[in-house]
Amino acid sequence: MTAHRITDHLFSLEGRTALITGGSRGIGRMIAQGFVEMGAKVYISSRKAEACFKTAEELSAFGTCIALPGDVSSMAGVAALADAYKAREPTLDILVNNAGAAWRAEFDAFPEKGWDKVMDVNVKGVFFLTQSLANPLRGAAKAAGRPAKVINVASVDGLTVNGDETYSYGASKAAVIMLTRRMALKLAKDQVMVSAICPGAFPSEMNLAARDHADALAGVIPSGRVGVADDMAGTALYLASRAGDYVTGTTVAVDGGVTLVTVSASMDD
Repeated sequence: MTAHRITDHLFSLEGRTALITGGSRGIGRMIAQGFVEMGAKVYISSRKAEACFKTAEELSAFGTCIALPGDVSSMAGVAALADAYKAREPTLDILVNNAGAAWRAEFDAFPEKGWDKVMDVNVKGVFFLTQSLANPLRGAAKAAGRPAKVINVASVDGLTVNGDETYSYGASKAAVIMLTRRMALKLAKDQVMVSAICPGAFPSEMNLAARDHADALAGVIPSGRVGVADDMAGTALYLASRAGDYVTGTTVAVDGGVTLVTVSASMDD
C-alpha cells in the first residue's frame, strides 16, 4: 500500500460530518481547519455569532465549513444548538466538545459565579450536548458501519497543578477527563468512541502567555516550543479518523512534555 493510500485510508474524513464547539478561534479553529482540509463537512459553533460566521467563511477556502452559533453554558443553549444541528443533518460522525471558560481569582476571594460559569460550560455543557446528540452519533455509526467519535478538549491543568489560581478551571478539566472515561464505557457498545485531548501551551485567548510570550515560555517546555496548529489538528485527526477507531476512554496530553516536568517537580518536593 502506497503512502498516499495509507493516508487516505487511515486519516481521510471524506463523507463525514463534524460539529466543533468553540470552533471560531484558538484550539477549536485549529481542529476545524484540520478536519475541513481532510474532507469533513464541518459545523463550527461559537457564542459570538459574528466571529463564528467570519471563521466559517475563512475556513471554507479549504473545504466545507458552516457556522452554527450557539451557547453551551445553559441547558436552553445546549438544546438550541443540538436542535439546530439536527435540523440540518440526520447523523453526526464527530462531536468535538471544545467550548471552554476560565476564571482566575485568589482563593479567599474566589466567587461563586466564577465557579458556576466554568463548570456550566466545561463540564455540564460537555455532558448534556453529548447526550443531546447521542442518537445522531449512534445513527452515524450504524449507517457507516464504523465508529462515531466524541472528542472532549480537557487541559493539562486537569492532570497537574500549575501556579495559577484557576480553581474551578482545573477542577472542571479533571472532571472532563473522568467524564470521558465514563461516557466511553457507556457508549462503546453503540460504536461511539469517546476520548479526550489535554492541550498544553497553545496560543489562544485563553492562554495569553503562549500567545504573547512564546519564546519565554518555551524555556520551561521540554520540547523547547509552544504548540502550533498542526500539533493540535494532527492529534484530533488521529482520534477522529479510522486511525483512532480502536481508541476510547483515553486522554492524550499534547503538551511538549510539560506534565512530565510538573510531575517530576512535585515528586522532588
